[in-house]
Amino acid sequence: MDTARLISLDREHLIHPVSSWRGHEAAGATILESGKGAWLTDSEGRRLLDGFAGLWCVNTGYGCDSVIEAGRRQLEKLPYATGYFGFSCEPAIELAARLTRHAPGTLNRIYFSLGGSDAVDGTLRFIRYYQNARGMPQKRHVIGLEKGYHGSSFAGSGLTALPVFHRDADVPLPWQHHLPSPDPYRHPAGPDGEAIIHASVRALHDMVASLGGPDQVAAFYCELVQGSGGVIVPPDGWARAMQAACRELDILFVVDEVITGFGRTGPLFACAHEGLEPDMMTVAKGLTAGYAPMGGVFLSDAVYETIRDNTPPGVAIGHGQTYSAHPVSAAIGLAVLDLYEGGLLDNGVAAGRHLAARLAGLGNHPLVGATRAKGMLAGIELVTDKAAKAKPDPKLGIAGKLGRYGYEQGILYRAFADDVIGLAPPLCCSMDEIDILCDGIVAVLDRVMRDPQVADAMRG
Repeated sequence: MDTARLISLDREHLIHPVSSWRGHEAAGATILESGKGAWLTDSEGRRLLDGFAGLWCVNTGYGCDSVIEAGRRQLEKLPYATGYFGFSCEPAIELAARLTRHAPGTLNRIYFSLGGSDAVDGTLRFIRYYQNARGMPQKRHVIGLEKGYHGSSFAGSGLTALPVFHRDADVPLPWQHHLPSPDPYRHPAGPDGEAIIHASVRALHDMVASLGGPDQVAAFYCELVQGSGGVIVPPDGWARAMQAACRELDILFVVDEVITGFGRTGPLFACAHEGLEPDMMTVAKGLTAGYAPMGGVFLSDAVYETIRDNTPPGVAIGHGQTYSAHPVSAAIGLAVLDLYEGGLLDNGVAAGRHLAARLAGLGNHPLVGATRAKGMLAGIELVTDKAAKAKPDPKLGIAGKLGRYGYEQGILYRAFADDVIGLAPPLCCSMDEIDILCDGIVAVLDRVMRDPQVADAMRG
């Protein structure tokens, strides 16, 4: 592999997602060449333990023969089948049937998208269809959470509540709103869980009232762990209380499981932790373990039937994409689901317990303000003053140091811009690999502390 040539071509032609274009041109790309299990190899032969499963998605690990073979067989048999005009194909039908059997509540219908962002856009369209179908077109406002992430499409980026997705993008849109994050470390009512729950429910009622009452509000969106916002784990019972408040207010309860789905927090869907029954649920990432693009929107029976029964006969519901229910992606999804059902979820639960135990031991590190974990999903929030919970000055460039030092240590994770380390190791990880990851993080944190500017900041 001619690494220098590829870096030059990448710099000249390839636009990378959510990146500083000027910064990327200056730094150049790191070229990944191959992967096996939880490990990646770059173009220079460096082995890297992938503590972030690609982008929260390669839950099975790399190089799974059964998944690769399923995709190969489908490519040979039928590489594409449209879902338009009444056509369908076997793998898409089988995947829809199997997924809805596992889904919570009455989520018995699924629309397949290409990924998480367009799945969220799908929910926004289906919500409009639903409210119009029930004769309540004025119910247009939607509410999400601060620090929430629901994709980077135009509409979804407004529902997302992270500054990088809003800057110069003319979002949020006027009908998109956000409640305070249920962050036990930083919520004013925290760390007491019951107080946070009470405050969140009150905030939802107050916002609905400020928008003109329940007749004006269509839906509430939440992640069950706020991934890109810093891997924030709400208090136990928070989601169930918010669901109950939505029912009381006649607001659709939409759960975004793009990150948390498919064993990332333990069960196949994180809704199982609190017995949730959402009106809609989005998935992607672990659905195909990143081996092919695919996402999905689950609809409850009530939502589906309301739209169906109030649409004139012969009139199409005008939402669709060329690659919806793609047969190769669906075949891969079936093979990945076989792995989840065949013991991978159990391994993820065991590895997640070990990860949480190791991270709990980091609480005494001078740089660590808080650690949080839910299964194989974890975050480490860094501070320069534990008592004040003071975030590092951006001028220290800690996020950049974290990324660079981790790579040099041979481990990969998410170094969020607000100095949180995000972890989402593949569910196939062994206990030894979890130890390698955690030992590497300790080495990185110690190295950051040795930086003279960081040391000065911590001394005040």
